[in-house]
Amino acid sequence: MTEEPKNDEPRKLIHVARIALRWRDMDIHRHVNNTVYFRYLEQARIEWFDTLRSEWSEADEGCVIASAHCNYLKPLTYPAAIEVCLYADSPGRSSFTFYYDVFRAGDRSVRYAEGYTRLVWVDRRTERSVPLPDFMRAALA
Repeated sequence: MTEEPKNDEPRKLIHVARIALRWRDMDIHRHVNNTVYFRYLEQARIEWFDTLRSEWSEADEGCVIASAHCNYLKPLTYPAAIEVCLYADSPGRSSFTFYYDVFRAGDRSVRYAEGYTRLVWVDRRTERSVPLPDFMRAALA
């Protein structure tokens, strides 16, 4: 079992995604299915990546997810809108971690889920890790 990355440095809020829950997100228990939370985290992550220069997405280097984790704290139910707060901490040589908090839109007093993804910058041809490029290191700083 993989443990959550430990880091004593403060996390920096870098993006907030606002997402409307869909009826199809629910399961038989009438709350959002556990797998859908990973889509919400993905949406926040992709929205942030879209704010960066885009030419790297077709380049020979990019990032892959090495691990993903989500703690479900309270059930979300339809209808609702949520905010996924995306945080970054200091990057390593070739990897970085995003952290997430999920709230109902307009109310950050109750966290419904929390999670993280560990991403590694790789050479897509060799499928090996390579140092983070300067633009990514600056965006995470």
